[in-house]
Amino acid sequence: MCGRNARVFPLVVGVALLVACSAAALPAQPQAPKNILLIGWDALQRNHLKEMIARNEVPNLEALAAKGNLVAIDILRTTDTKAGWAQILTGYEPEVTGVFSNGRFQPIPVGYTVFERLEQFFGPDHIYTAAVIGKLHHVGAAGPGEGAVGPTGAALPRRQRRARAREQSSGGPFGEPYYLTKDHMDLFEEGLGVADNVGARALQVLDERGRDRFFMFIHFAEPDHPGHAHGENSQQYTDSVKHDDEWLGKIIAKLEELGVRDQTLIYVTADHGFDEGLTSHNDAPYVWLATDDPLVRRRGLREDVAPTILWRYGVELPKLDPPLDGHPLQRPYRPPLW
Repeated sequence: MCGRNARVFPLVVGVALLVACSAAALPAQPQAPKNILLIGWDALQRNHLKEMIARNEVPNLEALAAKGNLVAIDILRTTDTKAGWAQILTGYEPEVTGVFSNGRFQPIPVGYTVFERLEQFFGPDHIYTAAVIGKLHHVGAAGPGEGAVGPTGAALPRRQRRARAREQSSGGPFGEPYYLTKDHMDLFEEGLGVADNVGARALQVLDERGRDRFFMFIHFAEPDHPGHAHGENSQQYTDSVKHDDEWLGKIIAKLEELGVRDQTLIYVTADHGFDEGLTSHNDAPYVWLATDDPLVRRRGLREDVAPTILWRYGVELPKLDPPLDGHPLQRPYRPPLW
Protein backbone atom coordinates (compact mmCIF):
# COMPACT_ATOMS: atom_id res chain seq x y z
CA MET A 1 0.00 0.00 0.00
CA CYS A 2 2.83 2.33 0.84
CA GLY A 3 4.42 1.98 -2.59
CA ARG A 4 1.15 2.75 -4.38
CA ASN A 5 0.31 5.80 -2.29
CA ALA A 6 3.83 7.18 -2.50
CA ARG A 7 4.03 7.49 -6.30
CA VAL A 8 5.42 10.91 -7.17
CA PHE A 9 7.28 12.62 -9.97
CA PRO A 10 10.97 11.70 -10.37
CA LEU A 11 12.11 15.10 -9.07
CA VAL A 12 11.90 14.10 -5.44
CA VAL A 13 11.11 10.40 -5.60
CA GLY A 14 13.94 9.27 -3.32
CA VAL A 15 13.11 11.54 -0.41
CA ALA A 16 9.38 11.16 -0.96
CA LEU A 17 9.47 7.38 -0.68
CA LEU A 18 11.40 7.54 2.58
CA VAL A 19 8.89 9.96 4.07
CA ALA A 20 5.82 8.24 2.65
CA CYS A 21 6.85 4.81 3.89
CA SER A 22 7.52 5.89 7.48
CA ALA A 23 4.32 6.41 9.42
CA ALA A 24 6.37 7.36 12.48
CA ALA A 25 7.73 10.41 10.63
CA LEU A 26 4.32 12.14 10.79
CA PRO A 27 3.18 13.64 14.10
CA ALA A 28 -0.50 13.49 14.95
CA GLN A 29 -0.82 17.26 14.55
CA PRO A 30 2.28 19.22 13.49
CA GLN A 31 2.99 22.80 14.41
CA ALA A 32 0.88 25.00 12.17
CA PRO A 33 2.52 27.46 9.78
CA LYS A 34 1.70 31.11 10.20
CA ASN A 35 0.74 31.52 6.53
CA ILE A 36 -0.25 29.48 3.50
CA LEU A 37 -0.27 30.49 -0.16
CA LEU A 38 -2.34 28.48 -2.63
CA ILE A 39 -1.28 29.28 -6.19
CA GLY A 40 -3.23 28.13 -9.25
CA TRP A 41 -1.76 27.53 -12.69
CA ASP A 42 -5.01 27.04 -14.55
CA ALA A 43 -5.18 23.97 -16.83
CA LEU A 44 -1.59 22.77 -16.70
CA GLN A 45 -1.56 19.16 -17.88
CA ARG A 46 0.54 16.76 -15.77
CA ASN A 47 2.51 15.25 -18.67
CA HIS A 48 3.27 18.68 -20.07
CA LEU A 49 4.67 19.70 -16.71
CA LYS A 50 6.77 16.52 -16.57
CA GLU A 51 8.24 17.36 -19.96
CA MET A 52 9.07 20.89 -18.85
CA ILE A 53 10.71 19.62 -15.67
CA ALA A 54 12.85 17.28 -17.77
CA ARG A 55 14.02 20.35 -19.73
CA ASN A 56 14.57 22.39 -16.52
CA GLU A 57 12.05 24.99 -17.68
CA VAL A 58 10.31 25.58 -14.32
CA PRO A 59 13.23 26.07 -11.90
CA ASN A 60 11.22 27.84 -9.20
CA LEU A 61 8.60 25.09 -9.05
CA GLU A 62 11.35 22.45 -8.95
CA ALA A 63 13.12 24.27 -6.10
CA LEU A 64 9.85 24.52 -4.18
CA ALA A 65 9.09 20.81 -4.56
CA ALA A 66 12.63 19.87 -3.60
CA LYS A 67 11.81 21.16 -0.11
CA GLY A 68 8.60 19.16 0.06
CA ASN A 69 7.03 17.10 -2.68
CA LEU A 70 5.52 16.99 -6.15
CA VAL A 71 2.60 14.59 -6.37
CA ALA A 72 0.04 13.48 -8.90
CA ILE A 73 -3.54 14.70 -8.50
CA ASP A 74 -6.36 12.92 -10.33
CA ILE A 75 -9.86 14.20 -11.12
CA LEU A 76 -12.97 12.05 -11.02
CA ARG A 77 -15.47 14.78 -11.94
CA THR A 78 -15.83 17.49 -14.59
CA THR A 79 -12.57 18.89 -15.91
CA ASP A 80 -13.42 22.56 -16.19
CA THR A 81 -12.66 25.72 -14.25
CA LYS A 82 -15.77 26.30 -12.14
CA ALA A 83 -15.97 22.69 -10.99
CA GLY A 84 -12.22 22.52 -10.47
CA TRP A 85 -11.56 25.49 -8.24
CA ALA A 86 -14.81 24.98 -6.31
CA GLN A 87 -13.67 21.47 -5.40
CA ILE A 88 -10.12 22.62 -4.60
CA LEU A 89 -11.27 25.51 -2.40
CA THR A 90 -13.88 23.50 -0.46
CA GLY A 91 -12.90 19.83 -0.36
CA TYR A 92 -16.44 18.84 -1.39
CA GLU A 93 -18.04 17.05 -4.30
CA PRO A 94 -20.40 19.12 -6.47
CA GLU A 95 -23.45 17.50 -4.86
CA VAL A 96 -22.51 19.50 -1.75
CA THR A 97 -21.43 22.80 -3.33
CA GLY A 98 -23.83 22.88 -6.28
CA VAL A 99 -20.94 23.66 -8.65
CA PHE A 100 -20.98 20.85 -11.22
CA SER A 101 -19.52 22.58 -14.29
CA ASN A 102 -19.07 25.88 -16.08
CA GLY A 103 -22.69 25.66 -17.19
CA ARG A 104 -24.31 24.14 -14.11
CA PHE A 105 -23.56 25.96 -10.90
CA GLN A 106 -24.84 28.04 -8.00
CA PRO A 107 -23.25 29.92 -5.10
CA ILE A 108 -21.25 27.70 -2.76
CA PRO A 109 -23.12 27.56 0.58
CA VAL A 110 -21.91 29.96 3.26
CA GLY A 111 -19.07 28.61 5.37
CA TYR A 112 -17.91 25.84 3.03
CA THR A 113 -14.72 27.36 1.55
CA VAL A 114 -11.22 27.28 2.99
CA PHE A 115 -11.38 31.05 3.44
CA GLU A 116 -14.46 30.83 5.67
CA ARG A 117 -13.25 27.78 7.57
CA LEU A 118 -10.08 29.64 8.51
CA GLU A 119 -11.94 32.81 9.44
CA GLN A 120 -14.03 30.73 11.81
CA PHE A 121 -11.10 28.72 13.17
CA PHE A 122 -8.80 31.65 13.95
CA GLY A 123 -11.39 34.40 14.34
CA PRO A 124 -11.85 37.16 11.74
CA ASP A 125 -9.37 39.49 13.44
CA HIS A 126 -6.60 36.89 13.54
CA ILE A 127 -6.17 35.87 9.89
CA TYR A 128 -6.30 37.78 6.62
CA THR A 129 -8.03 35.82 3.84
CA ALA A 130 -7.60 36.93 0.24
CA ALA A 131 -8.13 35.81 -3.34
CA VAL A 132 -6.43 37.47 -6.32
CA ILE A 133 -7.88 35.94 -9.47
CA GLY A 134 -7.07 36.18 -13.16
CA LYS A 135 -10.35 34.90 -14.60
CA LEU A 136 -13.67 36.68 -14.34
CA HIS A 137 -16.78 34.49 -14.38
CA HIS A 138 -15.46 30.96 -13.94
CA VAL A 139 -13.83 31.89 -10.62
CA GLY A 140 -16.38 34.63 -10.08
CA ALA A 141 -18.69 36.14 -7.50
CA ALA A 142 -21.48 37.79 -9.50
CA GLY A 143 -24.97 37.49 -8.07
CA PRO A 144 -28.47 37.47 -9.57
CA GLY A 145 -28.66 39.96 -12.41
CA GLU A 146 -24.96 40.78 -12.12
CA GLY A 147 -22.03 39.97 -14.33
CA ALA A 148 -23.91 39.70 -17.64
CA VAL A 149 -20.95 41.33 -19.36
CA GLY A 150 -17.25 41.40 -18.68
CA PRO A 151 -15.10 44.50 -18.16
CA THR A 152 -14.64 44.90 -21.94
CA GLY A 153 -18.39 44.85 -22.53
CA ALA A 154 -18.37 41.36 -24.06
CA ALA A 155 -21.49 39.31 -23.29
CA LEU A 156 -21.35 36.07 -21.36
CA PRO A 157 -21.02 32.92 -23.49
CA ARG A 158 -24.36 31.52 -24.64
CA ARG A 159 -24.08 28.46 -22.40
CA GLN A 160 -23.69 30.68 -19.33
CA ARG A 161 -26.56 32.93 -20.38
CA ARG A 162 -28.79 29.87 -20.74
CA ALA A 163 -27.71 28.61 -17.32
CA ARG A 164 -28.50 32.00 -15.82
CA ALA A 165 -31.95 31.97 -17.44
CA ARG A 166 -32.69 28.45 -16.16
CA GLU A 167 -31.77 29.37 -12.60
CA GLN A 168 -33.78 32.57 -12.65
CA SER A 169 -36.87 30.94 -14.20
CA SER A 170 -36.83 28.13 -11.61
CA GLY A 171 -36.39 30.50 -8.70
CA GLY A 172 -33.05 28.91 -7.83
CA PRO A 173 -30.27 30.70 -5.96
CA PHE A 174 -28.49 31.86 -9.07
CA GLY A 175 -25.09 33.36 -8.64
CA GLU A 176 -21.53 32.51 -9.44
CA PRO A 177 -19.66 30.16 -7.08
CA TYR A 178 -18.20 32.80 -4.75
CA TYR A 179 -21.18 35.17 -4.66
CA LEU A 180 -21.78 34.36 -0.98
CA THR A 181 -18.17 33.56 -0.07
CA LYS A 182 -16.82 37.00 -0.92
CA ASP A 183 -18.75 38.60 1.94
CA HIS A 184 -17.10 36.33 4.51
CA MET A 185 -13.44 36.96 3.68
CA ASP A 186 -11.20 40.02 3.59
CA LEU A 187 -10.39 40.41 -0.11
CA PHE A 188 -11.87 38.90 -3.27
CA GLU A 189 -10.65 40.35 -6.58
CA GLU A 190 -11.47 38.64 -9.86
CA GLY A 191 -11.02 39.42 -13.54
CA LEU A 192 -7.46 40.73 -13.28
CA GLY A 193 -6.56 39.12 -16.59
CA VAL A 194 -3.03 38.17 -17.60
CA ALA A 195 -0.33 36.85 -15.31
CA ASP A 196 1.48 40.17 -14.97
CA ASN A 197 -1.65 41.81 -13.58
CA VAL A 198 -2.29 38.95 -11.15
CA GLY A 199 1.32 38.77 -10.01
CA ALA A 200 1.65 42.51 -9.51
CA ARG A 201 -1.54 42.65 -7.45
CA ALA A 202 -0.46 39.66 -5.37
CA LEU A 203 2.83 41.38 -4.53
CA GLN A 204 0.93 44.54 -3.59
CA VAL A 205 -1.35 42.60 -1.23
CA LEU A 206 1.67 40.90 0.33
CA ASP A 207 3.31 44.28 0.83
CA GLU A 208 0.19 45.49 2.61
CA ARG A 209 -0.69 42.42 4.69
CA GLY A 210 2.19 39.97 4.37
CA ARG A 211 3.38 40.46 7.94
CA ASP A 212 -0.04 39.49 9.31
CA ARG A 213 -1.22 35.88 9.47
CA PHE A 214 -2.72 35.17 6.05
CA PHE A 215 -4.20 32.60 3.71
CA MET A 216 -4.10 33.77 0.11
CA PHE A 217 -5.24 32.21 -3.16
CA ILE A 218 -3.41 33.52 -6.25
CA HIS A 219 -4.99 32.37 -9.51
CA PHE A 220 -3.13 32.61 -12.81
CA ALA A 221 -5.38 32.11 -15.86
CA GLU A 222 -2.46 30.68 -17.80
CA PRO A 223 -1.82 28.27 -19.44
CA ASP A 224 -5.57 27.78 -19.97
CA HIS A 225 -6.09 30.74 -22.28
CA PRO A 226 -3.05 30.03 -24.53
CA GLY A 227 -4.09 26.39 -24.60
CA HIS A 228 -7.55 27.22 -25.93
CA ALA A 229 -6.08 29.59 -28.49
CA HIS A 230 -3.09 27.57 -29.70
CA GLY A 231 -3.29 24.02 -28.30
CA GLU A 232 -1.67 22.06 -25.50
CA ASN A 233 1.49 21.30 -27.47
CA SER A 234 2.00 24.88 -28.61
CA GLN A 235 4.97 27.04 -27.70
CA GLN A 236 2.52 29.61 -26.36
CA TYR A 237 1.19 27.10 -23.82
CA THR A 238 4.72 26.27 -22.70
CA ASP A 239 5.83 29.90 -22.57
CA SER A 240 2.88 30.85 -20.37
CA VAL A 241 3.87 28.15 -17.87
CA LYS A 242 7.41 29.53 -17.83
CA HIS A 243 5.94 32.94 -17.07
CA ASP A 244 3.87 31.51 -14.22
CA ASP A 245 7.09 30.02 -12.85
CA GLU A 246 8.81 33.41 -13.05
CA TRP A 247 6.00 34.87 -10.96
CA LEU A 248 6.37 32.06 -8.44
CA GLY A 249 9.97 33.15 -8.04
CA LYS A 250 8.94 36.78 -7.55
CA ILE A 251 6.33 35.83 -4.96
CA ILE A 252 8.88 33.78 -3.02
CA ALA A 253 11.34 36.68 -3.21
CA LYS A 254 8.66 38.99 -1.76
CA LEU A 255 8.09 36.62 1.16
CA GLU A 256 11.84 36.63 1.80
CA GLU A 257 11.93 40.43 1.62
CA LEU A 258 9.14 40.62 4.20
CA GLY A 259 10.95 38.16 6.44
CA VAL A 260 8.08 35.63 6.41
CA ARG A 261 9.33 32.99 3.98
CA ASP A 262 10.15 30.53 6.76
CA GLN A 263 6.67 31.02 8.21
CA THR A 264 4.83 30.38 4.94
CA LEU A 265 3.94 27.15 3.17
CA ILE A 266 3.18 27.23 -0.56
CA TYR A 267 0.98 24.85 -2.54
CA VAL A 268 0.82 25.15 -6.34
CA THR A 269 -1.74 23.16 -8.33
CA ALA A 270 -4.07 23.12 -11.35
CA ASP A 271 -7.83 22.81 -11.60
CA HIS A 272 -7.73 20.44 -14.59
CA GLY A 273 -5.40 19.34 -17.34
CA PHE A 274 -5.64 19.66 -21.11
CA ASP A 275 -6.59 17.27 -23.89
CA GLU A 276 -3.34 16.08 -25.47
CA GLY A 277 -2.42 18.25 -28.44
CA LEU A 278 -5.87 19.85 -28.59
CA THR A 279 -7.45 23.18 -27.70
CA SER A 280 -9.91 21.66 -25.23
CA HIS A 281 -10.02 19.99 -21.81
CA ASN A 282 -13.13 17.86 -22.12
CA ASP A 283 -11.41 14.80 -20.67
CA ALA A 284 -8.34 16.06 -18.85
CA PRO A 285 -8.19 14.46 -15.39
CA TYR A 286 -4.44 14.41 -14.78
CA VAL A 287 -2.88 17.26 -12.80
CA TRP A 288 -0.42 17.69 -9.95
CA LEU A 289 0.43 19.53 -6.74
CA ALA A 290 3.83 20.99 -5.84
CA THR A 291 4.63 22.16 -2.33
CA ASP A 292 7.38 22.90 0.14
CA ASP A 293 5.31 21.14 2.81
CA PRO A 294 7.57 18.20 3.78
CA LEU A 295 4.63 16.31 5.29
CA VAL A 296 2.78 15.85 1.99
CA ARG A 297 3.31 12.14 1.41
CA ARG A 298 0.95 10.73 -1.21
CA ARG A 299 -0.83 11.34 -4.47
CA GLY A 300 -4.51 12.18 -4.26
CA LEU A 301 -7.66 13.63 -5.75
CA ARG A 302 -8.69 17.20 -6.46
CA GLU A 303 -10.90 17.37 -3.37
CA ASP A 304 -7.88 16.53 -1.17
CA VAL A 305 -6.31 19.99 -1.55
CA ALA A 306 -8.65 21.85 0.84
CA PRO A 307 -8.29 19.34 3.71
CA THR A 308 -4.52 19.35 3.13
CA ILE A 309 -4.48 23.09 3.84
CA LEU A 310 -6.98 23.00 6.70
CA TRP A 311 -5.26 20.09 8.47
CA ARG A 312 -1.88 21.83 8.18
CA TYR A 313 -3.33 24.90 9.90
CA GLY A 314 -4.56 22.70 12.75
CA VAL A 315 -8.27 22.56 11.91
CA GLU A 316 -9.90 19.45 13.40
CA LEU A 317 -11.38 17.97 10.26
CA PRO A 318 -13.70 15.41 11.91
CA LYS A 319 -15.59 18.30 13.51
CA LEU A 320 -16.46 19.96 10.19
CA ASP A 321 -20.07 19.81 9.07
CA PRO A 322 -20.80 18.50 6.53
CA PRO A 323 -17.83 16.09 6.56
CA LEU A 324 -15.28 16.84 3.85
CA ASP A 325 -15.15 14.53 0.85
CA GLY A 326 -11.38 14.97 0.57
CA HIS A 327 -8.57 13.78 2.83
CA PRO A 328 -5.25 15.46 3.75
CA LEU A 329 -2.32 14.52 1.55
CA GLN A 330 -0.18 14.45 4.68
CA ARG A 331 -2.09 11.44 6.02
CA PRO A 332 -2.28 7.90 4.64
CA TYR A 333 -5.71 7.14 3.24
CA ARG A 334 -7.28 3.84 2.28
CA PRO A 335 -10.48 4.49 0.26
CA PRO A 336 -13.52 2.39 1.13
CA LEU A 337 -14.20 -0.66 -1.01
CA TRP A 338 -17.79 0.44 -1.60
